[in-house]
Amino acid sequence: MIRPYQLKDKKELVALLHLNIPKCFDPKEVKDFEEYLEQHSATYLIVEYENKIAGGAGYYVREKDKTGRITWIFFDPDYTGKGLGKNVVEHCLFILKTQVGLEKIVVTTSQLAYTFFEKFGFKLKETEKNYWGPGLDLYLMELQIKKDI
Repeated sequence: MIRPYQLKDKKELVALLHLNIPKCFDPKEVKDFEEYLEQHSATYLIVEYENKIAGGAGYYVREKDKTGRITWIFFDPDYTGKGLGKNVVEHCLFILKTQVGLEKIVVTTSQLAYTFFEKFGFKLKETEKNYWGPGLDLYLMELQIKKDI
């Protein structure tokens, strides 16, 4: 089940993020995630599986450059391979593609997840070594939005 984030979810989400450190996230990113929740809690989604919070994902719109963003996707490692990430990304894409005026959707990920986003049609635009932390490179990816005329 995918549902909106609630303030009471924060502690459990941060604990799940810690389960992904240092393999997928740098320790300094915990503070970044907490700040993200403060700014974008209205568009953060919780993914529940077997009546437990399994992970989450966020999305938002940057009006100044007409882009949608999908961000902060992570799960309890025990739930890997169950299609939860695919479901929540499809959900975010559906929402973002209905936004008026968006030209593209951007994902900033790492070398660990970029092939996952390629399956949705995202194209790699640039990389930067050790951007997130030691051994965690930035992979900037974009998906152009096709609008029916």
